This record gives sequence, C-alpha cells and structure tokens, in this order.
Amino acid sequence: MMMKPEERVKQLDEKLKLSDDQKTKLTTVFTEQAETMKKMREEMQGGDRDAMREKMQKMRADNDAKVTAVLTDDQKKTYETWQKEQRAEMEKRRQGGGNN
Repeated sequence: MMMKPEERVKQLDEKLKLSDDQKTKLTTVFTEQAETMKKMREEMQGGDRDAMREKMQKMRADNDAKVTAVLTDDQKKTYETWQKEQRAEMEKRRQGGGNN
C-alpha cells in the first residue's frame, strides 16, 4: 500500500530538509497523485494491464517533475540520488533479494 501524502512529505523532509512552503506544495502534489492513482485503478480494474502500466509510468514521471520543480538545486541532486537508490532496492526485492 502507498504511503499517505503526509508520510511521503515527512520522509522527504528527513532527506532534504524542506521548508514549510515546500512541505505544503508537496503535500498537495502527493494528494493529487493519490487521488489520480485511485481513479486509475478503479477505471482499469480487470482491464488492460499494459495500458495501465504505461499510464502509471507517465503519471510517475509527471509527478517527479512536479516534485523537482519545488526543490532547490542541492535538494534535487539529493532527491535524484535517493530515487536511484529506491529503484535499485525495489529491483533487488523484485528479483528475490528481499531483506535477507
């Protein structure tokens, strides 16, 4: 299950030391994303999984752009590094690496 928007902002704040304005903007971004994903899942239930995956990937890319637009240059570098680490961890789990 996805994290709540507030939890995601808190996680980013721990990594990036966000300002109050950034926290407000990112909470809005993540809330909109959660609502969009919920609608997408409802629309695509029992539908074309490839089409849904494509829509989700586009939405994720759009969301990343919205997040980075709120960050300073230093925060963007840290965010991009952290994103790569997250993807590597996810890939490792998907390949059966798990938390052994």
